[in-house]
Amino acid sequence: ARALNEPVALICTSGTAAANFFPAIVEARSAGVPLLILTADRPPELRDVGAAQTIDQNRLYGAHTKWFVEVALPESTPEMLRYARTLASRASALSMESPPGPVHLNFPFREPLVPASDDPIPASEGRADGAPWARVTRSRHALESNAARTLANRLSRAGKPMIVCGPQHDTALGPALVQLAERIGAPVLADPLSQVRWGAHSHHPVIDRYDAVLRHEHVADSLAPDLVLRIGGTPTSKALVQFLQRHASAPLIVVADAQWPDPTLLAEEMVRADPRTACEQLLNSVDSVAGTEWLDRWKMADRVTRTALDQYVCTISEVFEGAALADVAAVLPDDSALFVSSSMPVRDLDAFAPGDARNIQVLANRGANGIDGVVSTALGAAAAIEDEKPLVLVIGDLAFYHDMNGLLAAKLHDIDVTIVVLNNDGGGIFSFLPQAQHPQHFEELFGTPHGLDFEPVADLYGAHYQRAVDSGSMRRFVSEGIARGGLNIIEMRTDRARNVVLHREAWIAAAAGLDTI
Repeated sequence: ARALNEPVALICTSGTAAANFFPAIVEARSAGVPLLILTADRPPELRDVGAAQTIDQNRLYGAHTKWFVEVALPESTPEMLRYARTLASRASALSMESPPGPVHLNFPFREPLVPASDDPIPASEGRADGAPWARVTRSRHALESNAARTLANRLSRAGKPMIVCGPQHDTALGPALVQLAERIGAPVLADPLSQVRWGAHSHHPVIDRYDAVLRHEHVADSLAPDLVLRIGGTPTSKALVQFLQRHASAPLIVVADAQWPDPTLLAEEMVRADPRTACEQLLNSVDSVAGTEWLDRWKMADRVTRTALDQYVCTISEVFEGAALADVAAVLPDDSALFVSSSMPVRDLDAFAPGDARNIQVLANRGANGIDGVVSTALGAAAAIEDEKPLVLVIGDLAFYHDMNGLLAAKLHDIDVTIVVLNNDGGGIFSFLPQAQHPQHFEELFGTPHGLDFEPVADLYGAHYQRAVDSGSMRRFVSEGIARGGLNIIEMRTDRARNVVLHREAWIAAAAGLDTI
């Protein structure tokens, strides 16, 4: 569902089986992913009487679904078949209606649960040529003409406009967004999940080293905007979010189709429109800027920072998780997909992986930012797109361990995926937080070391296993895994405490470069 942006059905039996869907449903609701949850249930007379595998499934997922229906008991009458077909059409359409999300249909059944061998299967004639019983026509939300002109005038008048593109799924957004940025002379701070950092569109206004740039207080202050246009979800970079908070005097305009993606509570205006449609409309109304001095300042800071970070990475002779993300991204072929886990992998991709003209679809579970089911989500995405593009997953050891049983799907369904496990024996992100300054209880409560060796896991699920020990082997193994196909697991072992030191040295190197401008 995440890869295709189309509704996918989850089907399960009753009781705790339905409860196991909960993390996926929370993520789907938060991230705007269409899902249909079809749960079996016991009939009304067997509820609250101690029947096996029976819990209260009425609105089981609470506010995390867009719609709940207690489906009627099945009957093979023409009226009930029309009811079932209409319900299917309506539920599917509602899951796609902006913002997309999960819809829960609960199906009670009485025994016998299978038809008797001599019972004929009732005829069920649908529309001709397999068309939906009830077709629902959707359209992208556009700005009213007056609203488009007003917003275009604000963008045209801004002396230091900035566009921030956070996580979003529309792979066709890039061309219109970049053209708009070029027209008004605005930098585009492109999150790795924006579908704008990589792509065949122009990259002239795209800035991807902003995370390090904005850690340099003096340079960041010199790049303060007077108007911010934000598209997509909340940016991954904490430095960027804090920068926007420090410069809250600059009006913040958020373009969002239906959700309210503004945890900073700074938005002056929430524009209700499809982002790509809005950008296309604004292109017809905004005035071109006379000079490029503002954008050139951003591009210089971006260029200097990229050079400094590249040089730093070349000087270290030990494994570094930030470099690992850059290495994986660097060897992905055109028309490929990269799935990154939450916590450090997505942050390191943001900070260290520069964009280019390759078409790379970047996916992540960043709606609720959990570690639940990352392997399974990535395998589902790979299954959906494997005829078009290869997929690589980069994941931490705890998230990998949490969903190791998801690897069975790759074996059962011959899914091609290359999984890079960055194993620092625990929760690496916590070593960057203030909790790390309290060593007495840090490891037990936050570091959570497990001491697991993942090579036997590869044997269990029939995966090809390799251990990367440096940048060269990481790049080589990822390329080989993509070419080989099947299930590939590449493990790189790192040290959590040393990883923090290397990150901080990288920011120091970037700051030294920025000191020269």
